[in-house]
Amino acid sequence: MRKRKIRVGLIFGGRSGEHEVSLVSAQGIMKAIDKEKYEVLPIGITKDGRWIASGDPMKALQSGLTAGSEPVALLGDPSQRGLVRLEERESGLVAARLAEIDVIFPVLHGPYGEDGTVQGLLELAGIPYVGAGVTGSALGMDKLIFKDLVRAHGLPVVPYIGIKRKEWERDPEAVMERIEAVLQYPMFVKPANLGSSVGVTKVHDRAELPAALDEAARYDRKLVVEKGINAREIEVSVLGNDDPIASVPGEVVPCREFYDYRAKYIEENSELLVPAPIPDETARRVRELAIQAYLAIDCAGMARVDFLLDRDDGTLYLSEVNTIPGFTPISMYPKLWEASGISYTELIDRLIELALERHEDKSRSRTSYSLEE
Repeated sequence: MRKRKIRVGLIFGGRSGEHEVSLVSAQGIMKAIDKEKYEVLPIGITKDGRWIASGDPMKALQSGLTAGSEPVALLGDPSQRGLVRLEERESGLVAARLAEIDVIFPVLHGPYGEDGTVQGLLELAGIPYVGAGVTGSALGMDKLIFKDLVRAHGLPVVPYIGIKRKEWERDPEAVMERIEAVLQYPMFVKPANLGSSVGVTKVHDRAELPAALDEAARYDRKLVVEKGINAREIEVSVLGNDDPIASVPGEVVPCREFYDYRAKYIEENSELLVPAPIPDETARRVRELAIQAYLAIDCAGMARVDFLLDRDDGTLYLSEVNTIPGFTPISMYPKLWEASGISYTELIDRLIELALERHEDKSRSRTSYSLEE
């Protein structure tokens, strides 16, 4: 009797500013996944948050022509364990069973996908899923809380300060004075909860600071201002659950002043050096710190951990942990594993295995208690 393929729900798109990046990552996975072992169910989320699975969700999201697509939903009900189709009738919307799913592979970069929201829904639904859980996802996404946490663990981070959007709008002068009392120029201003360098600005003097804070405030209610250092950007991929492993480090050499959105996805002159041309001792330290940060936020499955290596004094700083990193065939996360001996297709397979292992381990935990026991 032929063994049934594992049905993988691949979720992509989403409501964040990284919607387009997500589509490219999902295309890479759909092309490379072992089709003898897995059956892929593409699930697209439009920019306004509608879930679609009929027809060709990828094509619909790429074209923006999603109006005719049947809406679907994932219920937070473990007895359903899959997608339902939402049918409009005279009595209102009616849910009809569509497809049972064995495991979900979310490729949702940024808010409403990488931040623990979708992970919470999947926990309620009782479906195994690739990547970090609710806690790890939320901590990895919020740059301010992440920095506070890893600093408490004794891990090195660049000097920084957090600003609330309302503070900035209420008293801009006081905010700028507070920033300048802690940091010197140049600085980087970022939204606290976003990735792919969206909304990030390098600020060279006070004249540039207001526009940078306004730009970051377009994307989040919390802003991060960091000391700008003359740094090399070093990245390492981490894979695993309770006993994670780290890849060889790589280095990003941006074609612009820093590795912003255009340098990452539009202009083609940025370089990814794999492995990074750094001393063996530095590489060892990068891998060690990456695993420490990964475990500190209770990550699982995968993450790309980014570092800043000061060109002037050689100090290594932890920058951030990306719990759903870019996953195109040329993205740093799979490229680093390829250089470490794990191919793109093998990596997808291992991540699905890790999701199933973690779900099985979690199922051992009791969810009820009786005094009579």
